[in-house]
Amino acid sequence: MEQKHDTVIVLDFGAQYSQLIARRVRELGVYSQIVPFNTSAEEIKKIAPKGIIFSGGPASVSQEGSPRPDKEIFSLGIPVLGICYGLQVMSLVLGGHVTCPEKKEYGIANINILRESKLLKGVSNLSQVWMSHGDSVDKIPEGFVTVADTPNCPYTVVEDSKRSFYGVQFHPEVAHSLDGQKMLSNFVLDICNAKADWNMGNFINEAIESIRKEVGDGQVLCGLSGGVDSSVAAVLIHRAIGDKLVCVFVNNGMLRKNEAQNVLDLFGKHFNMRLQYADAEDAFLSALKGKTDPEDKRKTIGKLFVDTFYNEARKCGDITHLAQGTLYPDIVESKSPFGGPTSTIKSHHNVGGLPEDLKWKLLEPLKELFKDEVRELGRELGLPEELVDRHPFPGPGLGVRCIGEVTKERLDTLRDVDAIFIDEIRKAGLYHEIWQALADLLPVKSVGVQGDERTYREVCTLRAVTSQDAMTADWYHLPYDVMQRCASRICNEVKGVNRVLYDITSKPPATIEWE
Repeated sequence: MEQKHDTVIVLDFGAQYSQLIARRVRELGVYSQIVPFNTSAEEIKKIAPKGIIFSGGPASVSQEGSPRPDKEIFSLGIPVLGICYGLQVMSLVLGGHVTCPEKKEYGIANINILRESKLLKGVSNLSQVWMSHGDSVDKIPEGFVTVADTPNCPYTVVEDSKRSFYGVQFHPEVAHSLDGQKMLSNFVLDICNAKADWNMGNFINEAIESIRKEVGDGQVLCGLSGGVDSSVAAVLIHRAIGDKLVCVFVNNGMLRKNEAQNVLDLFGKHFNMRLQYADAEDAFLSALKGKTDPEDKRKTIGKLFVDTFYNEARKCGDITHLAQGTLYPDIVESKSPFGGPTSTIKSHHNVGGLPEDLKWKLLEPLKELFKDEVRELGRELGLPEELVDRHPFPGPGLGVRCIGEVTKERLDTLRDVDAIFIDEIRKAGLYHEIWQALADLLPVKSVGVQGDERTYREVCTLRAVTSQDAMTADWYHLPYDVMQRCASRICNEVKGVNRVLYDITSKPPATIEWE
């Protein structure tokens, strides 16, 4: 999409928090994009940002080959804020010196403000910040002054206000830095004078214009899964081009309770979209018969999904574009010189493996957005809250939560268990505290007593985790009364289960999903 907004760029030195910095800037209503640390001054000049933020990074500036920015960036007349490694590398490039002192700083610190600064306007003395550094600046460049320090760090905040260069040794983007967002606001809005006009209302209007221009007289195909990304993309594109969009919805039989009907009702009836529906449950169950290996199940479901999708697509007339729910983190991490956890997007997240000779152009209307922005966009577009705030759900669906062989009977049992679990955590007001909640049906039977009769039925396990990005996760401490209600309802209402377990394993060592 053509850039129409004031922009602050984040120069990425490999920090785990680069995306968080960009998100914090966007929370201020200012568009932010991430570029690699080796982006040239000429390329940055073309972007014409109002400000530049140097991210932190895992390297030591004293290491040979550690990342350096193009020195000409400092001659562009654009304000710069260096964070942690960003401060150190800025100091080094501009003639200062960095050392590795005996005393490192990790965790909470309180800054002692020594002088007034635009960067610290409205920040109270001894404000709490979060440190995470081994190296420290021990000589600041000519023209810089010290603004704040801590007992272990004499150059905690420094500035050259004439050239609008600022540096902080801590991480203002994390929640532990209590006035961190205020500092970023001071830099972005006051020092850079960036206009706060980045919001989903404006985005919708610009995206519609862009989609219409891109598609022209063509026709767009969208694989609809019922998940957040594909749903938001479909509604946005439909608003732009109406019946030039056709959605293919493949029911692989691995969906949650009533999900297929909900998708048909919402997108077919409520949004009046052209919807090509493939009820392929029997085909998927047949292909999975006898398979118990998780990777074998995933590959089988993935391949058959692609074949089914392609067969349905051929019924939709001449297609010029394929819509994908690609998000900004996918783009950033695939371009990063450091790689990233989503450098290779899993094939079941988007439509992968389609024949190359289709010659469809990709349409990716969400590629500028973070996940939280996609959810906000969904609300603006009128999607129901339950869909917009939905927990992540695996591409192969309940097929990888039905541990062991997948059968219609076991899937129906798991659907009932899953529905009760989600219903109870919603009733308890816990759904939004949890990153992901799931139920698995185990290939294990246990003896039980139900209605004075001996039973021998399957065991299910419930799992709920908290996470920021799914790379690591902690198990959620579900209150005992909620656990009890879940177990009681499942054993009373679900015919095939007589024992309920709760999974308290974090990631690592476990993964979030069992398979």
